[in-house]
Amino acid sequence: MSGSRILAIARRIAQGFRRDERTLGLMFVVPLVVTALLGWVLRDTKDATVQVVMVNEAGAPGQRIVDALTTATIGAPDGVEVISHTDSEDAAKEQLRLDNGDIAIVIPASLPSDVLAGTRPTFTVITKGTEPAADAAAFGKLQSVMATLAAELAPPGAATPVIPKIARETVYLTPDADQVDVLAPIFLGFFGYFFVFLLTGISFLRERIGGTLERLLGTPVSRGEIVLGYSLGFGMFATIQIVFLTVFILNSIAVPAIGPIPAFSIGLGVDSAGSPILAFVIALLLSIGAVNLGIFLSTFARTELQVIQFIPLVIVPQGLLGGLLFPVAQLPDALNVIAHGLPLTYAIEGLREVMLKGADLSSRVVQTDLLVLAGIAVFFVILASTTIKREVA
Repeated sequence: MSGSRILAIARRIAQGFRRDERTLGLMFVVPLVVTALLGWVLRDTKDATVQVVMVNEAGAPGQRIVDALTTATIGAPDGVEVISHTDSEDAAKEQLRLDNGDIAIVIPASLPSDVLAGTRPTFTVITKGTEPAADAAAFGKLQSVMATLAAELAPPGAATPVIPKIARETVYLTPDADQVDVLAPIFLGFFGYFFVFLLTGISFLRERIGGTLERLLGTPVSRGEIVLGYSLGFGMFATIQIVFLTVFILNSIAVPAIGPIPAFSIGLGVDSAGSPILAFVIALLLSIGAVNLGIFLSTFARTELQVIQFIPLVIVPQGLLGGLLFPVAQLPDALNVIAHGLPLTYAIEGLREVMLKGADLSSRVVQTDLLVLAGIAVFFVILASTTIKREVA
């Protein structure tokens, strides 16, 4: 083994990187930018106040509790604020559906008889159910003011406060829904977007390197026709990928035990509250946008490595700002504006509306998300058409 030959190979690699200023920039600058962005999100994410809807079914005794809790949360000292009162559980759930609150507390009609009998009353806490982690955080904040309820429940002269029992209900999904059920829209949107972008960028770069694109530009075919043709071709494979991903997420096939291999299942078996076809359309529009974005960005790359290096610039920021890790509404104001310019933000929002809340085409949110995703796809078709040049990479 020759040390000089090893050093010669290492020197050649170093010289190749030294001449590739773009790669050096992506190696040293982009990690700092992404790390700074993550730090900004973690440090300045807004600690949202938990908005509580009170439901009093117990009459005057319940109203005493409502008043005490309202007084205890004036100014939201613990990040909790009572914002409205209703007379029925159904009305409270409708308020949560309209995003006029984060959590509801139902004081039961049996409260007076439970207290007189010396039994613990059961309060029902209702959350939206689409984000178990956020629901748990909201309930945790609420616990700090639940002592107020316990004091008001104590019969006159009692030395020990009555601690109510808590029953959990959700507006969407079920209280025992796991993270896979909640993250299914993210899986469908993010993975489809990521892999389609990567496939398109590398494949289109090979078309340039192989001279196919150069030969097409020498024919009467216009740049717009070239981009649309490539978009259609890559789009067919993107469609197949989204079909497989959708079927895998929404279905599950049980495979029995075979010899020493234990029984297992193929697929996640997630139940979609809304139309699976509509969820597929949203994911497909996102993927078509990824196809056109991949075509556009690959015109600035000369090697497959440079295409891959666009991932920290294109995919990672959308993962941080698009609603995958943090709610968009809680991002710092400047980042919130940026998030509303990212396609993944609208795709995840639309997929959550359909798969978790059962929204259909009559939903204004779903309509807006579909229009924005379609507009982004068209925008990158136009952009890619203007950047294609006659050159062999």
